[in-house]
Amino acid sequence: MVDSVTVEGDFPDPSTLAWDAATGLLPAIVQDADTLRVLMLGYMDRQALQATREKGQVTFYSRSRQRQWTKGESSGNVLDLVGIETDCDADTLLVLARPRGPTCHLDRTSCFPDAPGDFLAELDVLVADRERERPEGSYTTRLFESGVRRIAQKVGEEGVETALAAVAQDDQALLGEAADLLFHLQVLLRARGLGLGDAVDMLRTRHR
Repeated sequence: MVDSVTVEGDFPDPSTLAWDAATGLLPAIVQDADTLRVLMLGYMDRQALQATREKGQVTFYSRSRQRQWTKGESSGNVLDLVGIETDCDADTLLVLARPRGPTCHLDRTSCFPDAPGDFLAELDVLVADRERERPEGSYTTRLFESGVRRIAQKVGEEGVETALAAVAQDDQALLGEAADLLFHLQVLLRARGLGLGDAVDMLRTRHR
């Protein structure tokens, strides 16, 4: 059923897209919805676009195999659809997705190894994984198991240490304390069922 998958924003209407006259394809750039890292480039025809919407997993048209293929159908490293938008000429798709495993066939996160991304967002995903999985021996696991009150206390300590470093220590010390503060703040937010993105959204709302 087409409406069974909820995506962010309006799903593109295939009839409004500028499909290539010769091939019937459009390039589709895939971007990690959380870290904003560009993951790969593929091509979609109308059927692949429809299948992406119905399955909720990014599906392409393979020019070499001459058929549709869902990313990860053999490896299991699928791309869960978050949203799709078009460029100003309606001849390129930007696909926002959450990858389950490496996207590149070389077992790399991205087919573009040096593609920039938001490292804080990457770290937030890792913190969320730690909160859910609680791996033994992990410092982050110990923090979560200590409870919100202790994590909040740790954030307070790191805040004071950051302030002291700003007035009494060198730049490297300040950066180290600031990094500790950011990390522990991410853990505190996650312990309350929130994420760094929620705080960023608050900043964005205030800015507007």
